[in-house]
Amino acid sequence: MHSRGAVAIVIASVTWLAGQAIAETYPTRTIRLIVPYAPGGATDVVGRRVGQRLSEVVGQSVVVENRPGGMENIGVRACTDAAPDGYTLCLPTQQSIVYNGLTMRQMPFDPNRELVPIINLYLSMSVVAINSEYGVRSIDELIRFAKTRRGALNYGAFSYPLEYFIEKLNKENGIDLVKVPFRSGTELANAMLANSTPIGGLGVSNIVSYLESGRMIGLAVNSYERMVPFPDIPTVNELRPGEKYPPAWFGLFAPAGTPREIVEKIADVTGKILVTPGFGDKTFRPAGQKLDDFRKFIAEDRAIAQRIVKDLGVEPQ
Repeated sequence: MHSRGAVAIVIASVTWLAGQAIAETYPTRTIRLIVPYAPGGATDVVGRRVGQRLSEVVGQSVVVENRPGGMENIGVRACTDAAPDGYTLCLPTQQSIVYNGLTMRQMPFDPNRELVPIINLYLSMSVVAINSEYGVRSIDELIRFAKTRRGALNYGAFSYPLEYFIEKLNKENGIDLVKVPFRSGTELANAMLANSTPIGGLGVSNIVSYLESGRMIGLAVNSYERMVPFPDIPTVNELRPGEKYPPAWFGLFAPAGTPREIVEKIADVTGKILVTPGFGDKTFRPAGQKLDDFRKFIAEDRAIAQRIVKDLGVEPQ
């Protein structure tokens, strides 16, 4: 008669072999990649770039499905509701995985329980920039200029860390940069060009051409390192040593319950894609944390976000 321990070992072995067999044959049909934004935006560009290369490597089509709205919640909810078989993946960002749970009273899903982190694809660099007509070329110059224009300079921000950075400038230097709400990074960029809101904290992808042409001046970039195309722009961590301002990121996730062997295979294949020479660009830098390391990265990011949201006085809506 077998002992319970022996039976458990047999069951575990059979389960492991079954999982390996599934992983070896996966995928056998089209993979759906849900992007929680409309076509044409930065997240959509990332999704299509990764989807195309993933399709080439695994030999099956990867179809991008755009499900915008609800601060990413609509698309991510569609992912959590899908069958956990490896044929539905999604590409949420720091917004829905970290910040929505801190700034919304009700969430339609629990990212910790209903999603499996596969791999952190990219870090998306954000920048504090100003219309170049003001002649301001550094944060110190901005502070001096703002002291002569109290309450007369507006800013917009699509990054909680950069909003936090700007609000600390206000508090610590006795200036009054006034936040104005915007619906999109494109809308903010247009307001910066028109000088109605000359200062912005937004993704570099929204204004890269204006930084290159000199119509806007970058004052601080939220990145672990300076950007290769703009090496003269200091990072916020250089300007605020000892503080942490995590950059935005794009991650690949699967519904909870997706077989570990399949998730590991996707992480391995996608990780190799990310290190392909030239796969990054001016505004996105490959990240690469996988599986448990990615889950740890998210937990650390969430802890920092809790402090930022609290210090900003953001009330859940």
